[in-house]
Amino acid sequence: MKYDFETCTDKRNSGSVKWRDMLEKQPDVPEGVVPLSVADMEFKTAPEITAGLKEYIETQALGYTEATDTYYDAVAGWMKDRHGWDVKREWIVTTPGIVLALGLAVRAFTQPGEGVIIMTPVYYPFYMVVEKQGRKLAENELKNRAGRYEIDFDGLEKKAEDPNNRMLLLCSPHNPVGRVWTREELARVSEICARNGVLVVADEIHHDLIMPGYSHTVFTQAGDPENVIVCTAPSKTFNLAGMQVSNIIIPNEGLRRRFRNYKAESGLRELGALSYRACELAYTRCAGWLNGLLAVLDENRRLTERFAAQELGRAHVTQLEGTYLQWIDLRAYGLTGKELERKMLGAHLFLDEGYIFGKTGAGFERINIACPSRVLEEALSRMKDALEK
Repeated sequence: MKYDFETCTDKRNSGSVKWRDMLEKQPDVPEGVVPLSVADMEFKTAPEITAGLKEYIETQALGYTEATDTYYDAVAGWMKDRHGWDVKREWIVTTPGIVLALGLAVRAFTQPGEGVIIMTPVYYPFYMVVEKQGRKLAENELKNRAGRYEIDFDGLEKKAEDPNNRMLLLCSPHNPVGRVWTREELARVSEICARNGVLVVADEIHHDLIMPGYSHTVFTQAGDPENVIVCTAPSKTFNLAGMQVSNIIIPNEGLRRRFRNYKAESGLRELGALSYRACELAYTRCAGWLNGLLAVLDENRRLTERFAAQELGRAHVTQLEGTYLQWIDLRAYGLTGKELERKMLGAHLFLDEGYIFGKTGAGFERINIACPSRVLEEALSRMKDALEK
């Protein structure tokens, strides 16, 4: 089937978070401008999901609903087929989102005042789920070596040896720098954490969005499966964030029981009926759509690299290995983070500013390239004009 990756719908009155944010910043933004910030896509929903949800609504009730055998089979089948991971049904705990799951894990497995290690710059809710619950951030900065980021293993070792640091929140693939960690890197992370009694919570929400030439390794395949909580979801892969369904996979029975208890204490029970069905449809009918999407993302990645090399002489585009979030270094233009943001807004560019991912992100821009290529090219042209002024 040929899929539509060219249509871009105006979402001004749809409740879309990133469109709302754009209009709050510039109520008179010209028509045709698309925000490229928050990590959801500007593509139409896979037709198999749309048709399947229509059929479900027409034939089923929308009352209290729990996960079915077909749902668990779909999740386990996807993990096996796409990632070579044999997941048992009982390992799967559902939550309405991964950020919520991260917060549950922090509360369940650490105490107020204890430390949680994060690798910065990193997805900004990582800071929130730690600090808002009275835990301490232990920032282990990634090493930026000529535009490619690496884990500071010496720093990780020192932080893991601190008995006050009880958890590592790992972003894999890494948002915003786009690294797909190798099996060897993950094995070393696992060894350090297991040896020091540090629980790994791996956010693998982007694990299906891997560029050609790279391969995602599920944390359990490289390290200790008894010392990790793996957070997955169809939301990034199939643009289903609004369905609020995540599959938290916990092989260790004791960890799983404690996580479930904290989930119950938080008043969380089952998901919505359409959440389960959307996930099941995505994992059983939409592999072809995903393959088409990956081809478009690879094209857009190359477009961004070419444009920067030819038109943005002082910009450096970090090689995108995974996710659909392009990390661009604009520090050579000599602007502060706020000055850079003002320039972008002046050009009707609504991106995620690098500084929101931590102090080492200042001077960078994160661009969501999950949009029609013409939309991306227009945005890059406006960026060139803004930086040349």
